[in-house]
Amino acid sequence: MKLIILDRDGVINEDSDDYIKSPDEFVPIAGSLAAIARLKQAGYTVVVATNQSGVARGLFDIGTLNAIHEKLQRELARYGASLDGMFFCPHGPADGCDCRKPKAGLLREIATRFQVDLDCVPSIGDSLRDVEAAREVGATPMLVKTGKGQRTLDKHATELRDVAVCDDLAHAVDLLVN
Repeated sequence: MKLIILDRDGVINEDSDDYIKSPDEFVPIAGSLAAIARLKQAGYTVVVATNQSGVARGLFDIGTLNAIHEKLQRELARYGASLDGMFFCPHGPADGCDCRKPKAGLLREIATRFQVDLDCVPSIGDSLRDVEAAREVGATPMLVKTGKGQRTLDKHATELRDVAVCDDLAHAVDLLVN
């Protein structure tokens, strides 16, 4: 199985320091949905692993998070694609869970659910925590400059020197499928 793991906010959709709290606030980054469709056409199983601490902070509930993810799936359907899984951490930074990136609990859950070894599986994110979680399970981290990606690159260039850096998800997909 060809598997790929994507972060959500800042990779697929526009990020916000105020959180994405409703389906109306979910705005895809230009080219990201078509990029996911290209991954699907190339035979990839595409899953999302995303921290969603807005749930723990009381900014939105699980029902609203599900509605946001349903909107994402509807938008992808226009491209003839869908995600194979949505994995999220609803906890806050102080909760001490294993699923909040940079810990790798979400990625381990993906490995268990799909019964795969994550060694060398591409994992695309826009933050150092995405890269750290991928490294912990042997996945191959890739950083996009969208969302918080450019800020991450500027601040952590040394830690990211062995990570492929792409302008956006479409560029990352170009590297993987061409």
